[in-house]
Amino acid sequence: MGVRLRGVDIDHEQLGTGRDLVWGHGLTSSRADEALPPVLVDWDRLTDHVRALRYDARGHGRSGSTDDPDDYRWSALALDQLALVDHLGIERFAVGGASMGAATALHTAVIAPERVEALVLLIPPTAWETRAAQTDAYLQMADIIDRRGVELLVAAGAELPPPDPFVGDPAHLERRAARLRAVEPQRLARVFRGAATADLPSPDAVAAIGAPALILAWSGDIGHPVSTAHRLAELLPRAELSVASTAAELATWTERIMAFLAS
Repeated sequence: MGVRLRGVDIDHEQLGTGRDLVWGHGLTSSRADEALPPVLVDWDRLTDHVRALRYDARGHGRSGSTDDPDDYRWSALALDQLALVDHLGIERFAVGGASMGAATALHTAVIAPERVEALVLLIPPTAWETRAAQTDAYLQMADIIDRRGVELLVAAGAELPPPDPFVGDPAHLERRAARLRAVEPQRLARVFRGAATADLPSPDAVAAIGAPALILAWSGDIGHPVSTAHRLAELLPRAELSVASTAAELATWTERIMAFLAS
C-alpha cells in the first residue's frame, strides 16, 4: 500500500495486533529484503505480539525516489516516518529499526519525544567520530556505480569479512550482492550520496531521550561498530545492550525484542 507523503510515495504495511511498533530497515534494504534469510527479526513471531508498521524508506524498495541528497539525511527520514504515523492516526508507539532504521528511530525520538514509548535499535551504524570515514566510503561507492557499474561494487564487497555472526555463512554475502543488483544504478548511487550527509543526533540530544531502549549489536562489522552501540548505551538513560558474536546469539534477537516490548 502506498501513500504520498512529503513529495514521495511511501509503500507500507501494518500487520499484527497489540502495541504499535514502527520499524525502519537498513540502507539499500527494504521490507522484502528483510524477509530473506538470514533474517534479523522473525516478523511472523513478532506480529503475534505487536501491530507492526513497516515501510520502504524513500529511495528504497517500492517507495519513490527523490534527487536531493539532503532528502536522505536520517533526520529527514524521521520526518517521513512521522508523516506516515500521522497519516495512519498512530499517536504513541515504539520505534525501531536496523542500521539506517535505528538512526531514523533516534531522530524520531528527538523530534517527537512525547510520542515515542520505547526504542529498539539494531546494529547502530557509524556515528560522530567514526562517521567521516564511512561518509567517504559512501561517496566512493556512488562514484563507482556511476563510472563503472554495480558489479565492481559487488566484487569489492565480496572481499570484506562478514560480521562475526555470519562467518562461514554464504547466504549473507549472496543477500548483500542480490540487494545491490536489484536496485536501478542511478537510484542506488543517489541513496549512497544521501547517506553521506547523515549522522545520528548529537550526543546531548540522545542523552535527553527518556524512552527505554533495547540496543542489539553484533561484532566484527566496521560499518556498524560495537563502539556506537556502547556509546548509545552510555548516553541513553534507560538502555540495555546485547552484543551478538555468533549465529546462536543472533537467533535470540526476536525473543529479546518481544520480552523488551512486553515489559
